[in-house]
Amino acid sequence: MRNFKTLKVWQLGQKVATKVCRLTSTMTGQEQFVFASQLARAAILIPSNIAEGNSRQSRKEYARFIEIALGSAFELETQLLVLKSLEFASEDTVTNLIEEVEEEQRMLSGLLKSLRIPLAPSS
Repeated sequence: MRNFKTLKVWQLGQKVATKVCRLTSTMTGQEQFVFASQLARAAILIPSNIAEGNSRQSRKEYARFIEIALGSAFELETQLLVLKSLEFASEDTVTNLIEEVEEEQRMLSGLLKSLRIPLAPSS
């Protein structure tokens, strides 16, 4: 059994999800109604899909879950950009989160690329 918790891409996803959930727990009023559940859902889906994909036996299935995680990362970035433009949260907090999400996107893209490279035939 593979241990997804040792993957740096999962660790960063977990870190981002934790920060986003902390951010949403401080929201009140309109920003809570509009953003809190969407932000938390997108953030939590990133490490969740990495973990689920890691449990799959085929590279193709694993890659599909990484694609889903990557989609959630782009969704989260978009929501954070809107949150920032509406000034519903501290600009520094949101900017730092966006930087971490962008790093997560790069890591997920690299993992996805490596999963799509055919394995060399065994001798």
